[in-house]
Amino acid sequence: MSKEIFKTIKKLRLTRGISQAEMAQKMGIARTSYIAVEQGNRELTLAEAAKIGDVFGLSLEELEGGSMPNYAKYKEIILAYLRDADRVGGAVPKTKLAKLVYLADFGWFYDHLFPMSGMSYRKFQFGPVPDAYFRAIEELSEDGRISIEQSGDAFLISENRGSQKRPLGMLSRDESAFIKKVSDRWKHKRTKEIVDFTHNQLPYKLCADDEVIPYELITQEDPENVY
Repeated sequence: MSKEIFKTIKKLRLTRGISQAEMAQKMGIARTSYIAVEQGNRELTLAEAAKIGDVFGLSLEELEGGSMPNYAKYKEIILAYLRDADRVGGAVPKTKLAKLVYLADFGWFYDHLFPMSGMSYRKFQFGPVPDAYFRAIEELSEDGRISIEQSGDAFLISENRGSQKRPLGMLSRDESAFIKKVSDRWKHKRTKEIVDFTHNQLPYKLCADDEVIPYELITQEDPENVY
């Protein structure tokens, strides 16, 4: 593993306000051993690196690449879509929601050459999605911010009314406006339509199964096919 991974781990820990002792406990190692990791004096096993990735919602590739995606902001993007959908009294299917968040990140990159959240999206059977998507949904549910109801084979997600009093402070006014623009386009479309749309985009078509999709690929897409 590269030396950059140790610097990234320390930055992420400090950003999240986690102590060295807490990290050591999560990894199942002594605090002195964890300190040696941050100092670059102790190599990580793959299992230990995977545990660190779980703590921060990152893949091993993201850790090794020094990536600093904004996981908290990613969850706010999810909530922003749910909040907009609630204006017309509708919940959002879980699969469709994942695609909407993808379109926000990649569509924003198309216009600004940097994404909203910076999360890494993989090519999966039902479209591009970060490894941490399902974890984010679970955490939002455990925190009481969203509700999940099953309807047939679909899981419908909505923001709890009490959660709507909390501002989404990580999103700029322009980012919120862009999310609403994407939401308005797809609000009355079926899940299959947005899945087919993302499947036919160049970023998805050019990558292999389970491969991380580079944001840069969206810049090759025709403007009408970005979101």
